[in-house]
Amino acid sequence: MATTDNLITEAADNVLVGLFSDPAVRADPYPAYRQLRETAPVHHSAVLPLWVATRYDELRDPRFGKSDEVQRIFGSSAQSADREVPIISRYSMLRMNPPDHTRMRSLVAREFTPRRVDELRPAVEAMVDEVLDQLADAGGGDVMDVLAFPLPVRVIGELLGVPIEDREQFRWIVRDAAGALEPMASAETIAAAETASNTMNDYFRSLIAERRNRHSDDLIGGLIGVSDGGDRLSENELVATIVLLFAAGFETTTNLIGNGLISLLRNRDQMQMLRSDPTLGHRAVEEMLRYESSVQLDARTALEETDIAGHHIDAGQVVLTLLGAANRDPDRYQDPDRFDITRTGTQHLSFAAGIHYCLGAPLARLEGEVVFERLLARFPTIDADTTPVWRPSLTLRGLETLQVTVR
Repeated sequence: MATTDNLITEAADNVLVGLFSDPAVRADPYPAYRQLRETAPVHHSAVLPLWVATRYDELRDPRFGKSDEVQRIFGSSAQSADREVPIISRYSMLRMNPPDHTRMRSLVAREFTPRRVDELRPAVEAMVDEVLDQLADAGGGDVMDVLAFPLPVRVIGELLGVPIEDREQFRWIVRDAAGALEPMASAETIAAAETASNTMNDYFRSLIAERRNRHSDDLIGGLIGVSDGGDRLSENELVATIVLLFAAGFETTTNLIGNGLISLLRNRDQMQMLRSDPTLGHRAVEEMLRYESSVQLDARTALEETDIAGHHIDAGQVVLTLLGAANRDPDRYQDPDRFDITRTGTQHLSFAAGIHYCLGAPLARLEGEVVFERLLARFPTIDADTTPVWRPSLTLRGLETLQVTVR
């Protein structure tokens, strides 16, 4: 006879299977997250050999870090369980713990500074205005094609120094590579991700070689020259860092723009509030990130034997952290399923937390704030179908299309 714990685990795993495989559940994962939080907020899954955590406090525990074990489990299926997630290179900060992570992040942070990001604001404003001119001339269009992709890829391209003519190809290359970040990804998806990742690695390795022979003031040039005493980024670390900055620099921001706009369109009172008071722009972007996070899940490894929420976890065991669930944890946020741009003290987990907090967070915030400030100021009327098609992915949440009309 099944025990109560076994029945709870089975019920929770049934919800997980829906999240991993059912497009309808992925289109609106929040009821599933709520069910997991209420039924089994922390449980050991029988679907994948890992723990699953859904609440805010557990996801901020500093006793968890990174390991190669995550790469063998996260983004794998029965057919590809022994394959690594190709987009996350072994030389990437995303796979490091201190002291290696400390050393590498310190070197990168010397060049990817808040000041460098702040200096981009006038250029970002000009880019947004240019795109909005096109939207106005057409009376609308697919925001994902016209604004949400072109703007972030142009911004990160300018920052890094990626030639204009090379940028468009990366929309589909990065999407293929990111497919390997999905739980239980198929062998075909992993293979496509490997091809895409190899394409990016080869491209940026060639671009780095070209920049070594020609000084440039862009971020690639800065990272080539960055040093701390005799310490520098190795060639493999340099490639991994630039691929990470470029891919994450537009993929997540693309989703922030689309997810943020659909949230405003579904909550017209909040849109009008932001239109009337642009000083709410920073809070609005934080709420967009919390409410419809561009990154919905991550995985970490217990660095030591530990307990969370009364469950014993051995050192080396992996925990799948559902960021989208934690960002709507009622123990952390009042009325968490309500979109409220006046919310204060948000401190969401959309950019992760602790030592792995996203280096590109200031750039994403800057782009989001400029986009929504200029968009609402330019167009008194924005209409759209508020039931658009979501991409089939769970890890990276975003829209396929968002057709709008503007006046």
